[in-house]
Amino acid sequence: MSMKDIQAELKAPKGQYNKFGMYYYRSCENIVEAAKPVLLKHDCYLNISDEIVQAGDRIYVKATASVFKGSEMLATSTAFAREPESQKGMSESQITGTASSYARKYALNGLFAIDDTKDADTDEHRNTIPAPTEAHQRAFDSVESLDELKSLWESLSKQEREICARLKELAKVGLK
Repeated sequence: MSMKDIQAELKAPKGQYNKFGMYYYRSCENIVEAAKPVLLKHDCYLNISDEIVQAGDRIYVKATASVFKGSEMLATSTAFAREPESQKGMSESQITGTASSYARKYALNGLFAIDDTKDADTDEHRNTIPAPTEAHQRAFDSVESLDELKSLWESLSKQEREICARLKELAKVGLK
């Protein structure tokens, strides 16, 4: 048994859905939930810890994820996330919690060799979505009621919905 075996066996699904951006993504909790039975099978356990570190006048959360077999550490990975100075509608503890979750997710990605480069929360993913066509624009321009919009939306494939999400992003850019 090795980390290579654990990494090969681990399948961490994208168990969360962002309604606004219309994409699925993988959270720290999804990864931990998927890792537990694989680690148990190999008689291993996971330890995740956070440390608050300061660099200049910025505060970062440093997350460290490690896999142990007994007292032997098999592998460890570290990731950082910066706290924004403020986030509208969030308390300071919520800001720290968000940074912690983000740092932990990426420490776990490194530990278990999970590649998020094509996940929906990355720019690389957005760049793989085809640009909206004139046909997509015309279809939405012809909608005259909320019921028509709902029917049109329900008739779209997943890729067409992603194209429409891109159309919405392009419209936001154009409005600035």
